[in-house]
Amino acid sequence: MIHHRTPTDLRGHLNTQLAGDARAWLGRALDEATDRPGPHGPGHLPAWELRLAEAGRRCGTEHADAVRVLILHAAHADTDALTRVYRQGTADERRAVLHALPHLVPGPDALHLVEDALRTNDTRLVAAALGPYAARHLAPHHWRHAVLKCLFTAVPVDEITDLTRRAPGDGELARMLGDYAEERTAAGRPVPEDLYRVLALTASPPADEIGIDGKESKES
Repeated sequence: MIHHRTPTDLRGHLNTQLAGDARAWLGRALDEATDRPGPHGPGHLPAWELRLAEAGRRCGTEHADAVRVLILHAAHADTDALTRVYRQGTADERRAVLHALPHLVPGPDALHLVEDALRTNDTRLVAAALGPYAARHLAPHHWRHAVLKCLFTAVPVDEITDLTRRAPGDGELARMLGDYAEERTAAGRPVPEDLYRVLALTASPPADEIGIDGKESKES
């Protein structure tokens, strides 16, 4: 998963995968983002934001997410810049912003982007939203509903970072899963296999008493 790889790892991987022209373009784009991260003038986007739109065409769609994450990292994009890119960008650019959050935002200031992605029915955005940033900062209530959202939209629960850390001992999540399974059964619909996997996790004791942002959890 891209959000589990450091920018250094991503750059090394791309250096081995990109053809010469694409690799040269990436180098120029990263230098540009590093040297001139800010806008050129009133009403003008920073040059690195324009490069985000070119990433797929220049480096191939299979590498575009990693390229965009590297550009955002090189530009040291702050929460305001990430929000602007997310709001104005394509679904692909939004996904890259979500992947970049763990590398660029140390606190919960960008949670509004995660929450927005989780309100969509774009399964790739939902999966990207549930990376390490959400694992660390998303509050228990919202995190539980995100788990249910994965079941609703058939996003594999393997996409949820730290599921095996957060689910154990979560009685409220177990209740929600049980209610959902009952609703599906009553409607004559199959219960997703992933639901039983998560439900089994909730039956395990919690691994520790540390909650969101490293604070002691006050929930039972």
